[in-house]
Amino acid sequence: MNVTTKFTIATEGGTKMLLKLTKDLAYEKFSSILDQRTIESYIEEQFNPKYLVSEMNSMSNQWLTVYVDDNIAGYAKITSKGKHPLLLENKRSLRIADFAILEKYPEEEVKKTLLEKCLSVCKRVEAVWVNEYLDNPVISFFESNGFQRQPGTSQHDELNLPATYLVYQHESHQ
Repeated sequence: MNVTTKFTIATEGGTKMLLKLTKDLAYEKFSSILDQRTIESYIEEQFNPKYLVSEMNSMSNQWLTVYVDDNIAGYAKITSKGKHPLLLENKRSLRIADFAILEKYPEEEVKKTLLEKCLSVCKRVEAVWVNEYLDNPVISFFESNGFQRQPGTSQHDELNLPATYLVYQHESHQ
């Protein structure tokens, strides 16, 4: 199995690929906890072609895609946007706003390769944070890779779901 992670830019092919991938992942991620209408509304708002191209072209964001044997398996969006946890109030930080892998690629190496690239991209800041809905299984993956769950709960940024903040502090900045 060959696993690679690449930056994705707003070309016609890159946008088309991300539109399909984000839609598939939204259904996989939320179909057990949200009704179809809510998921469709979320996809239309967050991943319509115009908005996605705008987000891909924003200097505040970087999009990474992970491939398994040349097949797209997942993506992550790194951004400076979003409400951050209080712990990071006066620290330079970036957010992994989306981190998702298709269910047909359950191998740990796929998630690990994508996360390592995210942390490499974020190495110049003091901390990296995630805001994820409480029942998402990816939380345990982040915790096993150095992210610390913050006390209390928050609200998922794009959906009306209880969430939690997870923070990774680079050793060189602690």
